[in-house]
Formats: sequence, C-alpha cells, structure tokens
Amino acid sequence: MLTAVILVKASREGLRTLGPRLADVEGVAEVYTVTGEWDFVAIIRVREHDELASVVTGRLAALDGILSTNTMVAFQQFSAHDLESMFGLGLEA
Repeated sequence: MLTAVILVKASREGLRTLGPRLADVEGVAEVYTVTGEWDFVAIIRVREHDELASVVTGRLAALDGILSTNTMVAFQQFSAHDLESMFGLGLEA
C-alpha cells in the first residue's frame, strides 16, 4: 500500500465546493480542511505508483478550484501504539 499526503491550495470558489469533490476521487481516503498556507490535505492510499500518478495528474487535475498542490509520498507509518512501544522499551509498569 502506498500512502501520499497532498496539500491543496484552492480558489475562492474551491474553498466552498472542493472538499466533498476531493473526497469522491477514487484513491482519496480522507480529506481535511486546514489552516495556514494550504486549504485542504488529502490522504491518498493506492497500491502502486502508477495509480498515484493517475490520481494526482489525472483525477485531481481535472477538478475545478485547485490552484496548486504539493504531493508528499510516505516512506514509513507509525501509529500511536507503535510510538508507545518504542518509547516504552526497558520500562516496567
């Protein structure tokens, strides 16, 4: 499984309409509105790099209201449980 985080900058119209349309794109697992320089964060989960390319350059690029994107491909995933295990090594309860 390949996970990517895509930061999305939206037009004024896109701010009102883009969230649900991003979430409807095949390959998009989650979408968040955020504060700061970017307007949305989309979490992409696909099986292969070719699928990621299709999502970003095909499906997302076809949506009106996107001004720019920044795509980051994840290397490793850590859950809260994994972090607790790492930091708890050698400690006894």
